[in-house]
Amino acid sequence: MLPPRAVNRHLCWSCLVCASLPRLACGDVEGKLDALFNRVRAVQKKSGAFEMLLCVGNFFGSTSETEWKEYQTGVKKAPIQTYVLGANNQETVHYFPDVSGCELAENITYLGRKGIFSGMSGLQIAYLSGTESLNEPTPAYSFSSKDVMELQTSLLSTPKFKGVDILLTSPWPRDVGNFGNSSGEIDTKRCGSVLVSNLATSLKPRYHFAALEKTYYERLPYRNHVILQETAQHVSRFIALANVGNADKKKYLYAFSILPMNSMDSAELVKQPQDVTENPYQKSRKEAQKAKLLLGAEEEPACQFFFDLSKQQGKKRPSDGKEGRHFQSKQARKPPQPTGPCWFCLASPEVEKHLVVSIGTHCYLALAKGGLSNDHVLILPIGHYQSVVELSSEVVEEVEKYKSALKKFFQSKGKRYVLFERNYRSQHLQLQIAQPGTPYFYVELDTGEKLFHRIKKNFPLQFGREVLASEAILNIPDRADWRQCKSTKEEEAALSKAFREDFEPFDFSLLQ
Repeated sequence: MLPPRAVNRHLCWSCLVCASLPRLACGDVEGKLDALFNRVRAVQKKSGAFEMLLCVGNFFGSTSETEWKEYQTGVKKAPIQTYVLGANNQETVHYFPDVSGCELAENITYLGRKGIFSGMSGLQIAYLSGTESLNEPTPAYSFSSKDVMELQTSLLSTPKFKGVDILLTSPWPRDVGNFGNSSGEIDTKRCGSVLVSNLATSLKPRYHFAALEKTYYERLPYRNHVILQETAQHVSRFIALANVGNADKKKYLYAFSILPMNSMDSAELVKQPQDVTENPYQKSRKEAQKAKLLLGAEEEPACQFFFDLSKQQGKKRPSDGKEGRHFQSKQARKPPQPTGPCWFCLASPEVEKHLVVSIGTHCYLALAKGGLSNDHVLILPIGHYQSVVELSSEVVEEVEKYKSALKKFFQSKGKRYVLFERNYRSQHLQLQIAQPGTPYFYVELDTGEKLFHRIKKNFPLQFGREVLASEAILNIPDRADWRQCKSTKEEEAALSKAFREDFEPFDFSLLQ
């Protein structure tokens, strides 16, 4: 038998090669040990060795005694190092003699009521045994808010804490289905534990496994950062597993590969998959949007994708933007940082966040500072890029989606738009019609015409505004220079609020 808490000090007893071995996770075993381990043997025979097996939910059942004794006495042996959570009911409490964790049989270890352990590979696994309880004192098979708080504190007090690699709980987190794919017959607004949701929010696990609901559910990955407010962080994946040997053949065994967070390049760690969603534990999408607009930002600088859209009268051309979800075939390299202050970078002191009106996955909209009109809009990327050719196809696709949404919006009001970009004496993006570094001025009309001028030298910086403000077009020559069109912050905030509410029926980002 291992001494108490030994499991908290050592996860892997072999060597550093374990860092590259895949792992297995399992749902409710309910005492069907032979069925589980026979399946594991078959998987290992077909796919090779696995480092460990992590079991969530009910490991023991009400009729486990006979089968369990064969493993307890050494007649049978688990074919893989197996780690299990504690009891979820009074009937199985007696199987776990030491609340701090202990070896139950050869290759089968009880982790304990709560804690974290890491192996030689550096993988960090946080665990919380039992089900949520509101009663005091807390039953031996349950956890309380105090238990969750102690676990959070032990980790969050760690310098430069970014999150854990794996979180193991038996109950699902409440509301895990928000903003994500359907979980089938499970109502995630009623199912699961609020305390587990809170724990997942603070620990930011890259994988979170749970069980108890006798079904399989793999949620789409979700973000652990707030766009426009925080530096990009890794995503989380929640997987609920079914019970061993279930009649419906729902998935109860899950194989996965994961490198320890502390051994990964930061840029690789924070890559966002195409199907990533909002954090499900936010109160609502609209409330999250409001919070993003009102709070300050503390993320890597993000600069303008310098498209200008200004209102005019009439009909607009159709957009050729394509919609759909797919995985990124190429990951764009890390965007460069601005060489100096950027008025469009959200972390810059010069930025005007109260002008933001819509936030997508990769881009956002903001009213122009000193706009030609009350609906003079900018389309901007969330990241800082010098050139469009450096963007992934997903970012370009979302630009097209915003153009299409704005087309419909202005069309509903009988208006036309003109889109222009200046790539001259600017840190900002340039279109794919020219090589990086080539100065140009680009115009796109709603009739379909596209005008391109190669800049050689001495090009007027306000040329686009001056043309649109001229007597021949908008007849507002006094607004040609944005510096002469300043409003108070209160007036700008009111204009942004009005545009945001007006644009809402056309804003695809609110449906993501």
